[in-house]
Amino acid sequence: MNVGLVQLSVGDDPADNLPVTQSLIAEAVGKGAAFVLTPECTNLLSSDREWQASMLRTEADDPTLKALRRQAADLSVWLLIGSLALKSDDPAESRFVNRSFLVGPAGQIAARYDKIHMFDVTISETESYRESSAYRPGQKAVMAQGPVPLGMSVCYDLRFPHLYRALAQAGAAVLSIPAAFNDTTGAAHWHVLLRARAIETGSFVLAPAQCGEHVMTNGKKGKRPRRSYGHSLVVSPWGEVIADAGEQPGITNVQLDLKEVNKARSRIPAICANQPFDAP
Repeated sequence: MNVGLVQLSVGDDPADNLPVTQSLIAEAVGKGAAFVLTPECTNLLSSDREWQASMLRTEADDPTLKALRRQAADLSVWLLIGSLALKSDDPAESRFVNRSFLVGPAGQIAARYDKIHMFDVTISETESYRESSAYRPGQKAVMAQGPVPLGMSVCYDLRFPHLYRALAQAGAAVLSIPAAFNDTTGAAHWHVLLRARAIETGSFVLAPAQCGEHVMTNGKKGKRPRRSYGHSLVVSPWGEVIADAGEQPGITNVQLDLKEVNKARSRIPAICANQPFDAP
């Protein structure tokens, strides 16, 4: 299967981001992709919560979701929208949701996944994030039946290997890990963590990413410009980096041979070898 990873550098206005995303999706399909994946926060990146509240919509009303579903149908391809920032459907919930969508070639939503693990970290005295203050965490892992048996996740989930083990044991042959990975932690950990998740589960890893400095034209600019690491990766079930998109927006097309999943798992059947033990 030919898969296409879209690497973006979105700003804080969904209307400006959408045509760029659609153009890159079309380019990936033009190069043979039957399955295209976009990064986390495909519609918008902003740390200004008031601006987000004014711009974000619920799933039913989100214009980016509507447009990308229509494009998937027009192109007759599978599309993973890495995630969209959305308002919750729950009127009692003031926080947003960070939701990944698998869209089928008829434009139907085949699966949806809400990011479980929130990016609550203090990287330095001048750089900290509290994603849980603005986003409600999901509670359910999702193994989707689409163009491939797909285990869905988003960004910071990457640091929690038990999630991917559970997805592989549920039948996932491919793991999607769309991200807007911080440039500091990305440089230190992105490649090694993605390779580890592939090796541990004997799965392909598809990780479309945001890259570069994100232009904030309407929301308040933070003290430090938001930067994402880029380097969208495709990793084989044996842990080899098949493709690395570097640091600029664009597309990366790769041919996947799913027979490599069974080959890796037969050589090292770790996901089938659970042993009980007493916790310390």
